[in-house]
Amino acid sequence: MTYEEIVSKVRDAVKDLDLSSAPEHAAFQFNITGEGEGAFYVEVNNGQINVEPYEYFDRDILVYTSAADLIDVLEGRNDIVNANLSGKITAEGDLRKAEFLKNLGKAKAAKAPAKNAVAKKPAAKKTTAKKAPAKKTTKK
Repeated sequence: MTYEEIVSKVRDAVKDLDLSSAPEHAAFQFNITGEGEGAFYVEVNNGQINVEPYEYFDRDILVYTSAADLIDVLEGRNDIVNANLSGKITAEGDLRKAEFLKNLGKAKAAKAPAKNAVAKKPAAKKTTAKKAPAKKTTKK
């Protein structure tokens, strides 16, 4: 996998993330080692997310990983916590902002439609308005 393919795959993976619990601003630089080597960043800013193929010098967190391990996390085959505990991903910096990274890989699962789920429309209620009979008046 090339560096450009990795950045593109990360862009696709994070575009649908729920950013409601994300910090106001956080910048994560990913240093990819091995195949597709290079650096790129993911920036969360006021509910918007950007992925760019550049270093981010004023970053909050610096993450080191291989492309294969990052793709495993993005595709839900591994989660960021297990990858970190097993040494496949290492991070340094303001790790309080790393909570956002736990959502990587969850967006793909959320987008997958549930099997055998059929959307049903609620039945329309039929209402009939009854009119009161008109009163007859007689003149005397």
